[in-house]
Amino acid sequence: MALKATIFKADLQISDMDRHYYQNHPLTIARHPSETDERMMIRVLAFAINASEALAFGKGLSDTDEPDVWEKDLTGAIDLWIEVGQPDDKAILKACGRANRVIVYSYSSVSHIWWGQTGSRVERAKNLKVVNIPAEASEALSKLAQRNMQLQCTIQDAQIWLGSNENMVLIEPQTIKDFA
Repeated sequence: MALKATIFKADLQISDMDRHYYQNHPLTIARHPSETDERMMIRVLAFAINASEALAFGKGLSDTDEPDVWEKDLTGAIDLWIEVGQPDDKAILKACGRANRVIVYSYSSVSHIWWGQTGSRVERAKNLKVVNIPAEASEALSKLAQRNMQLQCTIQDAQIWLGSNENMVLIEPQTIKDFA
């Protein structure tokens, strides 16, 4: 029998001074049985960084035809496709063909090795952005994971503070490749 996803709830308050976006998002997050707390919290971070009224979690690990996070326009066309982790070049290029913009949020201490192998094969994608979350920050984010979370996210001058009342994590994402 297949294991079921674990459901997490988060009340995410976002104050993004860089984009002038201030909103509260009640989130329901399904964590796949093979997904770690670290990866789930990177998905939450990706949501916070790109937050909008139309942004939603996809099926992610459960369905390779859907991203971890995405935004569709009113016609159903995919405006933003967000992947978390270290997808292979074929998956990235497929996403770039389906969406107006694609962002990959890599994390871990070996992200530079992954990018060294993958970067040259996806360099031609003009609608691709790749961002690395430092390993120390992603590990600290994993400690915030709880079944019911009250999270605050403040973004200013490309620095991100994400946390709860008890613990805040400073994240300084590093853009590896930006949109052309």
